[in-house]
Amino acid sequence: MSTILVTGGTGNLGALVVTMLRDQGHEVRALSRSSAAYPVDLRDGSGLDAALAGVQVVVHCASSPRGGDDAAAGHLIDAVRRAGTVTNLVYISIVGVDVVPFGYYRTKLRVERMLEGSGLGVTILRTTQFHDLVARVTASLAKLPVVAVPKGVRVQPIAVEEVADRLAELAGEAPSGRVPDMGGPQVRTLEEWGRVFLAAKGSRRRVVGVPLAGRAYAGFRRGGILAPERAVGRITFEEFLARRG
Repeated sequence: MSTILVTGGTGNLGALVVTMLRDQGHEVRALSRSSAAYPVDLRDGSGLDAALAGVQVVVHCASSPRGGDDAAAGHLIDAVRRAGTVTNLVYISIVGVDVVPFGYYRTKLRVERMLEGSGLGVTILRTTQFHDLVARVTASLAKLPVVAVPKGVRVQPIAVEEVADRLAELAGEAPSGRVPDMGGPQVRTLEEWGRVFLAAKGSRRRVVGVPLAGRAYAGFRRGGILAPERAVGRITFEEFLARRG
C-alpha cells in the first residue's frame, strides 16, 4: 500500500477519493487549509513540504473557479520535486479546456501543460461536468418565475462518485500521461436538464433558452464540453436526483 496525498481532500470530489483510497488500505493525507494534521495553503505553498514527506502518489483535486489554480499547481510541482518520493501526480481536468475559450478552462489547460512539462510522472483525467453542477446551476436560476438558461448548450453530466472511483484507480497505477476522457451517459441541452430537475422537485416553472454572445458561448454551443464517444458513466441525472431525494 502507498502513502497518498489528496489536495482538496475535504471537497465534493476529494472527500470521496480519500474514502475510497482508505478503504483500499492506503495511508491517505487529506489536504486543506483547515486540516489539523496537514494544514496546507496551496496559494503560497505553505505546509506542502511537511505534508509530502514520504508520499508516493498525489491526487490533485483542489481547484477554484475564482482563479489561482496555475499558481497553486506551481507550488505543488516545486514541492513534489523537493520531496523526491512521488512517482505519480494525478490531476483532474475538464473536457473541452483546449477548445472552449472560457477563463477557468484556460487556467485548467495551463495546469495540464505545467504538469506535462514538469518532468514528473503525471496522469491527467478529463471529465464532463458533474451532476451536482447541473443541479446547482438550475437550482440557483429557479428562484425566478421563469428559469433562463444559455440556449442550445448541450451538457453530458457524470456522477462525481464514478469520477472519484476512476481517480482512486489511477492513483494505484503507473503514471500514464493523459488518459481517456470520462463522459456521462446522456447528452441534453441545459433547457432539457433544467426541466428534468424542476420536474423532480415538483416545480412547474418554465425553462427558456436565452442566446448569449462571445467566443466561450460559441464553444459551448459547438459541443466543446462533450465526449459522446466516451460516455462511460452509468448513473443518470434522474438517478442522481432520486438518490438526493
